[in-house]
Amino acid sequence: MRAIRSYGVPLLSGLLFGIGLIVSGMTDPQRVLGFLDVAGAWNPALALVMGGAVLVSMPAFALARRRGRAWGGERLCLPERGTVTPQLVGGSALFGVGWGLSGVCPGPGVVLAVGATGPALLFFAAMLAGMWLSDRLPQGGRGASGDVAAPSKTAATCG
Repeated sequence: MRAIRSYGVPLLSGLLFGIGLIVSGMTDPQRVLGFLDVAGAWNPALALVMGGAVLVSMPAFALARRRGRAWGGERLCLPERGTVTPQLVGGSALFGVGWGLSGVCPGPGVVLAVGATGPALLFFAAMLAGMWLSDRLPQGGRGASGDVAAPSKTAATCG
């Protein structure tokens, strides 16, 4: 049962997320770039998808905060609301620039990499390299125990 919680729940969650991205059209970089083109042919589809995601995730995060543990049983560390760090600003800027240039962010990037096209694999390799580098920088994304952690232990609520 523990193996199902540790591996099955994340696997099913990822599959459901990927299917949702495909069904909503969010794996199409042109649709995403259309959303970012507010001065031209703006496409509001991404706003509707994000709104739906927020409605689903709000109760899930509230439950996670109360439980203090992920569905797999791992300790959960969530950043405090309102904590802005240089790492957060820099990471957000880097994410936004990459998203604006490519029309792809990490979730759709993983889904697209399954199709094994050249640009998608290049994006996926760059994403993995960035994650690897982030874990090796001071105050990287994981604590010594391997738990998912906020950039600063003082700025996180850990269960």
